[in-house]
Amino acid sequence: MRRSICYCEPNLATAGEAKTWKFIYTPSVTLPKGTILRFDMQSPGRDIDWEIPSTNLKKAGGVIYAEMGKGKILEAEEVEVPESFTPHFQFILPLPLESGKHFTIILGAKEGDSKKNPGTIRAQSVAQRRRPFLLYVDPSGKGNFDEHEIFSMDIRGGELANIRILTPSFVVKNKRFDVIVRFEDQYGNLTNNAPDDTLIELSHEHLRENLNWKLFVPETGFISLPNLYFNDDGVYTILLRNKTTKQVFRSSPIQCFSENSKHLFWGLLHGESDRYDSAENIENCMRYFRDDRAFNFYGPSPLESIEETPNETWKQISQTVSEFNEEDRFTTLLGFQWQGVNKSEGLRLLVYTKDNKPILRKKDLKNSTLKKLYKSFSPKEIISIPSFTMAKGRTYDFSDFDPDFERVVEIYNAWGSSERTKKEGNTLPIDCKSKSGVQEAIEGSIQKALLSNCRFGFVAGGLDDRGAFGNLFESDQVQYTPGLTAIISPTHTREALAEALYQRSCYATTGERIILGLYMANVPMGKETSTAEKPGLTVNRHLSGYVAGTHKLKTIEIIRNGKTIKTFEPEDYHFKFEYDDLTSLEKVCIDAKDKKPPFVYYYIRVTQEDGHMAWSSPIWVDYIPLSALPKPKKAAPKPVPKKEIVEAFEEEEEEDDFDDYEE
Repeated sequence: MRRSICYCEPNLATAGEAKTWKFIYTPSVTLPKGTILRFDMQSPGRDIDWEIPSTNLKKAGGVIYAEMGKGKILEAEEVEVPESFTPHFQFILPLPLESGKHFTIILGAKEGDSKKNPGTIRAQSVAQRRRPFLLYVDPSGKGNFDEHEIFSMDIRGGELANIRILTPSFVVKNKRFDVIVRFEDQYGNLTNNAPDDTLIELSHEHLRENLNWKLFVPETGFISLPNLYFNDDGVYTILLRNKTTKQVFRSSPIQCFSENSKHLFWGLLHGESDRYDSAENIENCMRYFRDDRAFNFYGPSPLESIEETPNETWKQISQTVSEFNEEDRFTTLLGFQWQGVNKSEGLRLLVYTKDNKPILRKKDLKNSTLKKLYKSFSPKEIISIPSFTMAKGRTYDFSDFDPDFERVVEIYNAWGSSERTKKEGNTLPIDCKSKSGVQEAIEGSIQKALLSNCRFGFVAGGLDDRGAFGNLFESDQVQYTPGLTAIISPTHTREALAEALYQRSCYATTGERIILGLYMANVPMGKETSTAEKPGLTVNRHLSGYVAGTHKLKTIEIIRNGKTIKTFEPEDYHFKFEYDDLTSLEKVCIDAKDKKPPFVYYYIRVTQEDGHMAWSSPIWVDYIPLSALPKPKKAAPKPVPKKEIVEAFEEEEEEDDFDDYEE
């Protein structure tokens, strides 16, 4: 049986390319007059998708129309589609279309206008293999569309614009590691579209003179460089120099230790991809974060409502999360968003530490409140992460803070930082230029919660346009870069990363892979200590650490009890620091007001010259005066066995006899 023929001219495009596109349809049977043809561009209507054409042929260009034999032009009619941002474009045949004859749909310039005014249509900026366009055909003319015809077009990466170098953040001296180099166009797609003589030169700090690395742009668009190592500890960045254009590309910093048992892993637990919806296209979303973004871990964060996340969708998400979890490569964690009562519960992400768990619907009685929900789990089975805590109307005031489940808090996401208020110096506040958006609410301040003895680590969220964040795109809400969470863990497994989150061995950035460490008397960030364990902390809290940024560092601030007590202004992109807080602990500690010891907390805030920031998780010191410590009991005299008493008596008699003999 003959089949209809569908093909495109041109049959491939480069990402973001603008020109006139033709979709040519040749039916296998004659279509009668009045046949309806509907063209579906399969475009969600985002900036990264195909430009949507106009049906108004009076415009200079950027239009859609169709051609039949002998130059017959057909105007298109927009047909609105439920739950779709873009319409279908409908054509009605004014006369029969014979089998084997062409019906051509044109996007871009009108015939004869290409020289005067190109009027082009821009292709999507995302590379895609066999990108489909659909054509629905109804010969009856009654709107009964069954099967569809498919046009396919390959979208390839554009001209080489960037070289991205993917490296581990922690390495050990003289221990080998691998590096991935991605050759990308301006939109981040892999590409080999570069002059044939393009040569890339590799170097890094302390590179030996006898080593000379030269790379060519491979057909695949990426290359693996195995078995690199550093001879000395310190901070490194790998540099790639395009010898043709003289451009220099730098990797994120690498911290090389003399010896180290921990690794630094990057990813997101809360955030969406701007390319793939994590509910509708969870598999492509996972591949994007794993392969294109080079994340070490990722967790989807759909909404708990059955309208937004039906049971079938949750089942698919759960299954995909389980399938993609791969030790030493990519860790996946199953989670969802749950929004409760404003202020007392707020918005939060609930993350499971195991596979195949149910989504907890708020409408179910046993999950209607956080306290009820927590009773169904033991600590470490689920992590509850308060998010967007300073957002008015979605606030969490930490009055019912649960230290067993709320081990970390989202200090930042693409809609702002909840660390403190704008008036207190927050340079990335939750803000809107008009009254239609979301403003900050001081009740949800993270610093305010820390001063109330709530103890949690810091993580960051990415970009979100669902649920509580859905209407922010429709307002002039201030938007920032998606954040990143760093987890420090001994191994790359789900169990190890979940345990590290529970231990607060993590920190947050505004999206750049900024390396940082903070210690107090060898106690790392996220930990608690006391003067009972380390009495010397009463007099001196010795703070030390390091920061390695992706750009020159502007400031490193040591925060004590919500206030900056020391600011470093480095002259480079990396910096080691030490600071002795010699103020008497008794004078600066905070009254816990809950029959717990007075305490003090410290963390660091890092700001780069380009505006990107990072926050370490805090370290807490409890002040326990010596007078409050239990006095050691005196050991009772050890009873002497009867046998030893007899032997001692006999020895004494022998000595007396010897004395008598001498006399």
